[in-house]
Amino acid sequence: RETLLALQLALPEEQFQAFKYLLEGQIPLSRLRPATRPALCSLLLQHFPGRALRTAGALLRQLSRHDLVQRFQLPGADDLPGPGGPEQGQPQAAMGSSGRASSRPRCPVSPPAGEQRVLKERDLLQVAQKLGREWQEVGIQCLGLERSRLEQIREDNPNNVVMQIFEMLREWLRREKQHATAPRLHACLAGANVDPEVLAFLQSIGGT
Repeated sequence: RETLLALQLALPEEQFQAFKYLLEGQIPLSRLRPATRPALCSLLLQHFPGRALRTAGALLRQLSRHDLVQRFQLPGADDLPGPGGPEQGQPQAAMGSSGRASSRPRCPVSPPAGEQRVLKERDLLQVAQKLGREWQEVGIQCLGLERSRLEQIREDNPNNVVMQIFEMLREWLRREKQHATAPRLHACLAGANVDPEVLAFLQSIGGT
């Protein structure tokens, strides 16, 4: 439990929320969403007996927090790049005393917040072209949009799924404003059943 709590405390708030998001579907939302860091540790121990650390390590890898996997020697740490590897630079900022690293991570963190740009409409269009026909599910479960709004978007763009998805992503962008970065969208979609090309594309433009 001490290790679980320590790694939760090492996550900046945005990454902590992304960590919880990745657990949706495995832990009841009624318990997951209001969970504090200590409470989340208890939930992990309850729902993943004997493998809470392995589960936490897998989620941290999804968040690109390989530094924490290595620091706490979680299962799979030996398979990650060692010091000086490509991963090392990003988390060190997160471990610094100022706590600046994080604020806008690769929902998680890659470059510091100031180096990441808000997604542009051309980025959203490329995502829309790859997202697929289950876009309404993604909008509700992953982006937190209202079903009524998604139905309106569908009616406003009949017979054009790509434009329906594009308008849904624009709705998300308007809501997130300056936080609508590629890493944030990547984190939102990471737990969904989407085309891997979507995540690869978002990863490729994160922090540029």
